[in-house]
Amino acid sequence: MRPLRPQVRTPRGLLGALLATFAVVASLMTAAAPAQADTTICEPFGTTTIQGRYVVQNNRWGSSATQCVTATETGFRVSQADGSVPTNGAPKSYPSVFNGCHYTTCSPGTNLPARLDTISEAPSGISYGYVGDAVYNASYDIWLDPTPRTDGVNRTEIMIWFNRVGPIQPIGSPVGTATVGGRTWELWTGSNGANDVLSFVAPSAITDWNFDVMDFVRATVARGLAEDDWYLTSVQAGFEPWQNGAGLAVNSFSSTVRTGGDPGTPDPDPGGPGDPAACEVTYGTNVWQNGFTADVTVTNTGTAPVDGWRLAFTLPSGQRVTNAWNASVSPSTGAVTATGLGHNARIAPGGHLTFGFQGTHGGAFAEPDGFALNGTSCTTA
Repeated sequence: MRPLRPQVRTPRGLLGALLATFAVVASLMTAAAPAQADTTICEPFGTTTIQGRYVVQNNRWGSSATQCVTATETGFRVSQADGSVPTNGAPKSYPSVFNGCHYTTCSPGTNLPARLDTISEAPSGISYGYVGDAVYNASYDIWLDPTPRTDGVNRTEIMIWFNRVGPIQPIGSPVGTATVGGRTWELWTGSNGANDVLSFVAPSAITDWNFDVMDFVRATVARGLAEDDWYLTSVQAGFEPWQNGAGLAVNSFSSTVRTGGDPGTPDPDPGGPGDPAACEVTYGTNVWQNGFTADVTVTNTGTAPVDGWRLAFTLPSGQRVTNAWNASVSPSTGAVTATGLGHNARIAPGGHLTFGFQGTHGGAFAEPDGFALNGTSCTTA
């Protein structure tokens, strides 16, 4: 920014000139300030939250070479992608952004897992950024399981290949074509050992698309690879790189899962929660200098069981979770979500469960202002 040089004024106009100069400087400084600082993650399984509702994950599992992703306000980009792996085997990683639950990490306020027969629609939007000096696919993953699990590998994986660059192919073998979402796809089926995989491969690259995830889910159910009483656990958009990959980007991502209504029925709150959940939360703490523990009791005050419960709340500034019990709590600061484990993923009507965590804090200690169970606000006791 070029420095402003105030002109010499008469005393009567000096104050107005100074005020005008300060206003211009403040305007330039405000315009130059980014809305949100980007966050770079290089830890193999590091995560961060964007838009207050989605999780960006580095998810480097197939290589020891360095990979970094930089989370932006609306998506992420692969900022470093060293090394390569054989193209006739598994990729290096799956850097991605997701709504739902993946290996005990759940996105804030998500209403996933959700039973397929309760979902009216699941609109999603994606915008990809591609590069030419890498071998990769741009893959949108949809995970289904007979149970509302939030950890481990699900039974069926649906992959939508938006782009394919290099000598790579989906798991299994081609079985023809299918028309889903108004587009024609190459269809591949196979097994990844612990799970079935159904892949929809675009004949040519798709950069931007808005679609209904349930179109692909229903096509999968029709082929016998899932049932209507199964659960949608997560939707994920990212890349599987085999060679290089720096510069690949999800420019923007959105995902909403609408439940409790008939297909085609407008949602009165398109950005809001899905299944209603009546709940009460008791938050008890033990605080000492720079540290604390929290014991949280969640009571289902409704008439229906809550499956795959997720309790979302925001930790006050300066607080960080260091470990937890009877639940998974992530991320460690800010807007966090506590998720049930395999043995306590359901809260019966009138029932309750207790989990806890230990953390650190700085300055005056405060408790979270509110809690939401599977997207619906709870009362506090």
